[in-house]
Amino acid sequence: MIDLHTHTTASDGRCTPAELVSRAAAAGVTTLAVTDHDTVGAVVSAAAACEAAGLEFVSGIEITAVCREVDVHVLGYFLDAGSPALGAFLLEQRLRRIERLREIVARLAHFDIHLDADALVQPAIDDPSKSAGRPWVARAMVAAGHVASTGVAFEKWLARGQPAFVPRLAASPEEVFVRVHEARGVASLAHPGLLRRDEWLPAFVAAGLDALEAYHTEHDANTTTRYIDLARRYRVEVSGGSDFHGDRSHGAAQPGAVTLPPAEYDRLRQRRPR
Repeated sequence: MIDLHTHTTASDGRCTPAELVSRAAAAGVTTLAVTDHDTVGAVVSAAAACEAAGLEFVSGIEITAVCREVDVHVLGYFLDAGSPALGAFLLEQRLRRIERLREIVARLAHFDIHLDADALVQPAIDDPSKSAGRPWVARAMVAAGHVASTGVAFEKWLARGQPAFVPRLAASPEEVFVRVHEARGVASLAHPGLLRRDEWLPAFVAAGLDALEAYHTEHDANTTTRYIDLARRYRVEVSGGSDFHGDRSHGAAQPGAVTLPPAEYDRLRQRRPR
């Protein structure tokens, strides 16, 4: 079983790297990628845990880009997590995330929902490996008794079109492809069936996109087939994974719930820059 899309506590996952690897191994996963949002902070510890458990490890990341005010998630695989250029880029992304959370908290205050912004972002300031995100705000809202669940927090306050939504400032997808390649990685478009911008694919491929994530928890069989066909049409590869977070607000998928066929994995691996 090959799962190339999982998250840990380094971003918005609920499992530590060691806990994630333990759950993945118990589920029968044999190849695992950790793809935290805008951080490679869990790569070293996850790699060590995979080695101890006998799993093949793939260093990964999920970088959030923005195209025409729409979030575009780009998965990076097989990359050099210690790349100085990648590190500088991710630092800028991390600072943008922190400022976004501060603005969200300020907007919530207008509706008498008061949170401590300094306390909220402090873990990301103290630990550069942690990537702050809206789930942190949602959990703080639950803890303070403002909402019953993180799902409600997003539905009523934090999602696009809701009162506390703040547009993201981030790099373009084209820049993200370059950054992934600079770190000797492979760039794949995450869950394109959720993005629903297939008309953007030709431009993305021309700019360096290497793969489409055809296999994903939120893709049904027809959607998976569609993106496999599109990948063949555009002569790019296919990736896939569960998108496990360990948090029901992100769905109930477990590690290995969605797997990438070995032949597709081999093709993806061969796409690495030489």
